[in-house]
Order: sequence, then structure tokens, then C-alpha cells
Amino acid sequence: MSAPLPDTPVVVWFKRDLRLSDHEPLTRAIETGHPVVLLYLFEPELLADPHYDERHWRFVWQSLQDMQRTLDKYGATLHIRFDGALSALQSLHHTLGFSALYSHQEIGIGVTFTRDKAIQAWCRQEQINWHETPTGAVIRALQDREQWDKSWQQVMRAPITPTPLAKAVWCRTTSQIEQITPSWQTPQRGMQTGGSTLAWQTLESFYAGRGQNYYRELSSPLTSRNACTRLSPYLAWGNISLREVYQDLLSRWHTKGWRRTLVALSSRLHWHCHFIQKFESECAMEWRPVNRAYGDFPYRQDDQVEQDLYAWQVGQTGFPMIDACMRALHSTGYINFRMRAMLVSFLCHHLNLDWRLGVHHLARLFLDFEPGIHYPQFQMQAGITGANTIRIYNPVKQSQEQDPEGIFLRRWLPELREVPSPLIHTPWEMTTMEETLYQCRIGHDYPSPMVSLTDAAKSARERLWGFRNSNQVVREKQRILATHVRTSSRRRGGRS
Repeated sequence: MSAPLPDTPVVVWFKRDLRLSDHEPLTRAIETGHPVVLLYLFEPELLADPHYDERHWRFVWQSLQDMQRTLDKYGATLHIRFDGALSALQSLHHTLGFSALYSHQEIGIGVTFTRDKAIQAWCRQEQINWHETPTGAVIRALQDREQWDKSWQQVMRAPITPTPLAKAVWCRTTSQIEQITPSWQTPQRGMQTGGSTLAWQTLESFYAGRGQNYYRELSSPLTSRNACTRLSPYLAWGNISLREVYQDLLSRWHTKGWRRTLVALSSRLHWHCHFIQKFESECAMEWRPVNRAYGDFPYRQDDQVEQDLYAWQVGQTGFPMIDACMRALHSTGYINFRMRAMLVSFLCHHLNLDWRLGVHHLARLFLDFEPGIHYPQFQMQAGITGANTIRIYNPVKQSQEQDPEGIFLRRWLPELREVPSPLIHTPWEMTTMEETLYQCRIGHDYPSPMVSLTDAAKSARERLWGFRNSNQVVREKQRILATHVRTSSRRRGGRS
């Protein structure tokens, strides 16, 4: 194949990497000296996919607008289309005859994996070089974890090269953005707004003071809203890179009074890539349990399943902490990690509903939905890996410990607003007189509990531990540990 002419364009395809800094595909494309097309696609298959909600596309649109404000200074324009990836690239190639495609590898769902295989075949056919850069420290086609931690450190500590936007030659194109709906252009109250500018402002505000007690306030749904970094949607959509966050953290390592928070946050940044790597290495967990023996787990299949699932989805289970967390997610797209784990635990353990019935619902609600974290975590909390500790969260205990005064509960459950703190965690224990006094009739104004926590937890323990001890589960556990945990950690019983 002959070398492309100097004026032949190259394309940078943005996906879940909506930033202009620490962006290797963009830097590599600029350094070729060829005119650069900056492409983002709103793909119909993804817009219609059950993992996604309007909140995600609003965040993406906000991120693109933030990028465009920076690009305006350099005379560059994002080329935005509503089209399938193959169709859009074929059209661009017909019009511009571009010679190379630059992007990050996407650790995505089945739809994007299938799409990328089609793009790869098309690129080979058209003799277009597709240069894919790894996402963070995730290694494609990794066979084991023996050197993975060392590699993670090397990637995260590698120097960040400034993107040479000023020296770029930009290719002029016309976007097709007439389909942007007004609701995407209107910020939603309570929901974080997308863009690198706000990502960095959020990080700065964390270190300005609100995050100093992160290590001890991250478990409460009330305090975590302020004490956590709140960077998760910005990391999920690539407004800021994990390397940028990690190196910023290292620069503050000796800040007085921050060590415990920095240690806790550093470990969670490492876990971020750990779980995405698990998904990359075993992406079939989108459809089946990572421990294949759990394909026969005895979930309920009775006539009440659909009704119980709906009550969980809309926050009408009769357990205040479950309902408050679910309603908060509907309104804000955010809830802290412990409460996410509790929601999955309640669905799969207390209600004994198949994890697959809830996985798309929470994906749509999480503004920070990241496939590579979502699926391994969902299955881990559902207790179907055979390799992780089984945790059955008691929603009453969590409520009493994490929101003792009921401040979070009253914020999201107005029907319980008058119920005093000792009773708000277990409102079904109110007497008839108390229901009248506090203007909340159980079974009318607020639902009665769906299940007996004691009985449901007992049944769940019997099911889970009985199944976990089967020969098939144990055999699969060994395969999982060999794939996702390095040998030294397996000996110590390390995290999988």
C-alpha cells in the first residue's frame, strides 16, 4: 500500500473518551501532519439499547459541547452524526477518502463489540489503518494477572504528554446535529453535568476540603454525596482519564491530614481497572454468570415476580432505605457504592429474583454506567461468582447505621416525613395511633414490607451456601481465580 498523500485526512473517533487531554489517539493523529477529522457518533443501536437512558445522552451532549468550546480556540469543529458507525465511516470515506482511523479500544457491551468487528473487517477491506489505543491499564486478550499490577503502575505513572492542539491541521466537515432534542440541551436539576471543565472543577473541590473525611464518610448515602469524589460519571464517559486523577492524587500524597483519604481513594482507582479488566477478559458475563455453574441457580419463577420487580424498580418495597436509594437514583443518577450493593443484594437475595432482571434497570439509572464495572460488581453482589464473599445486606441495619436521624430517608420519602427517627427505619412497627399522629398509614400512604427480612435472609443463606458448595461451582471458582487473580493473591485469598 502506497503512503497516503499529505492532504489525505485521518479520523479520530471519540467514544467513551470525551476529552482533549491525555488522549493518545488524538495526539497520534495530530502528529501525522495530516488533516484531522474529529468524529462522534450517536449510534441508533446504542440510543435504543436497554442499558442507556436519556440522562446518558444528555451527559454526552454536554461533554461534546464542552470539548467544542475548547476546540473553538483552535478553529476546529467536532463532526457529530446520528448514524451507525459503519454507515457513517463509509460515508466519510466516500466524501474525504481518509487513510487512517484513531480511537481508544472500547471495553463495551456486546453491541459495541459486534460493531467493532464489522469496522475492523471494513478497514481491512478498504486498506484503512485502524490504530486502537488501550483504555487505561486494561489489556486486551490478557491470559492471566501475573504481571497486571506492575503494568497498571507503569501505565498510571507514565508521563502525560500535552495534546498539541495548536499544531494540528483540521479538516473542515459539516455536522448533522439537527436531531438533538431540547431535553438533552437542558441541564436536569440534581444530575451532574458533563464535560472536562466540570470534571476538573469537581476534582479540585474534593481536595479543597469536602473530601478530607472521604475514608469514613463514603458508606453513608447522606454524607457520600459530598465526601466522595463524584468523579465516576466523568471517568465513565472519559471527561478525565484515570491516569490524570491518579497522578493528581500522587502529587498530593504528603498533604497533611489527607493520608487516610488518599490511601482509600488510591485503592479504589486501582479497583476501577481491575473490574474492567475482568469484564474484558470474560465479557460473556453480560449474559451469563461468570461462574457458569450458577446458570442453574433456583431463582423464583412464580406469577408474583413481575410485580415484585416493579416495586423494587420504583422504590415501593416497604423498606425505607431500599426505596429512598432507588428514588434518589431516579432523580440524580447517583448513589454510593454500599447502597448500590444493598439494592442488588435485596433484589437477588431477599426477593430471590434473577440478577438479569435488574441489571439493565440499574444501568439506565446510573449516570456513571460503565459496563466493565457494572457487570462484575452486579454478579459479585448477587453472590454468583463462587469466589467472592457472600454479603446479604440488611436494609434496616444499613438504614439505622448510615442514616440514623433519617435525613436521607425524609429527603426521598416524603410520605415518611413526619415519622420520628426511632420509627422511620421500621415504619411498619407503628401503632394505629402513631400512624394517625405521623400522617402515614402503612399499606396506604407507604407500602407494607414485601417480605419478612428474617425469613428471606434465612432462605437466601440456605440457597446461596448450599449452591456454593457444589462441585460444579468449586471447579468454576478455580478457573475464575486462575484467570482474574495473580498466584500470590490467590494464596492469600485476595480479591477476585
